[in-house]
Amino acid sequence: MDSDNVLVTGGCGFIGSNFIRHLLAGAGFHGRIVNVDSLTYAGNPENLHGIAEAYPGRYVFEKADICDPSALQGIFAQYRIDTVCHFAAESHVDRSIRRPDSFIRTNIMGTFNLLEAARAAGGFRLFHHISTDEVYGSLGSEGYFTEETPYRPNSPYSASKASSDHLVRAYHETYGLPTTISNCSNNYGPYQFPEKLIPLIVLNALEEKPLPVYGDGRNIRDWLYVTDHCEAIRTIMEKGRRGETYNIGGHAEMENIAIVEMICDLVDELAPAAGARRRLITYVADRPGHDRRYAIDFSKLHDELGWSPAESFASGLRKTVRWYLENRAWSDRIRSGAYQSWIREQYGEQPD
Repeated sequence: MDSDNVLVTGGCGFIGSNFIRHLLAGAGFHGRIVNVDSLTYAGNPENLHGIAEAYPGRYVFEKADICDPSALQGIFAQYRIDTVCHFAAESHVDRSIRRPDSFIRTNIMGTFNLLEAARAAGGFRLFHHISTDEVYGSLGSEGYFTEETPYRPNSPYSASKASSDHLVRAYHETYGLPTTISNCSNNYGPYQFPEKLIPLIVLNALEEKPLPVYGDGRNIRDWLYVTDHCEAIRTIMEKGRRGETYNIGGHAEMENIAIVEMICDLVDELAPAAGARRRLITYVADRPGHDRRYAIDFSKLHDELGWSPAESFASGLRKTVRWYLENRAWSDRIRSGAYQSWIREQYGEQPD
């Protein structure tokens, strides 16, 4: 990658921390990463434990909020930032329904501040913006989202991400800022915050707690292993056409209930208990405006840039369940305090 100083926003989060590990460990990148994260509830510096020591002089952490323009300007100047990979976002749909204001602030105004800092920087090379397939709305039983699918967001979260996508595109068209955008399907893998479906179900199954499933469980998502996502982002940043959008998918459409059942069976195999974990499945009231189906067509990324996912859903899920089994201390620390309050608020009191 032809970059000397890469600013990664939200690098202490799930995908951002995996990307930092992936970029530093891979061949072809010899520059420095500056990780800017405000360490809100899902930002965890422990996700990058040992990275600074493993790559001396090539990793720097700056605790800063992308909603603070002066902090960003100082960081851009101090580290001579020439590339941005923008992960930082409020990203949980349920949280956006309850507290949309923080999503508007971070996802729209924060992106604007970054774009302004990049526009003012000398010798700037690329602004890559990570977005979501949720901006496209809900699909019927057939068809796929393409890069030409009209935006139709249905939650405050997806509306805020759609707005940030439009800002990035506008800065390319208006100011000539070199940009790329990627819209990805649902990610899973190591270091994911336990409010998300897969880690929530894995950890609850291990503890033999109820496994909450929204509605009838038949909502469909396409699933993408996080390391595959990181490689796709790197590929786009290295070879993607400036001003273009690329969809990233895992070619793994699954009903939510099927995923929960697969996790139950894997946990039964890897951590046997007295009874089968499927008995713990508990249907709960559906989320307002819950999109029925997402499915990604990533043929543009495959045909133009040669990327395809390396993991099947079965292989990626097995790796993920094993990781959570082997890293219980990490998840136990994450799930304390504020996280427990959030779970009680969102799903109601669950019996032990």
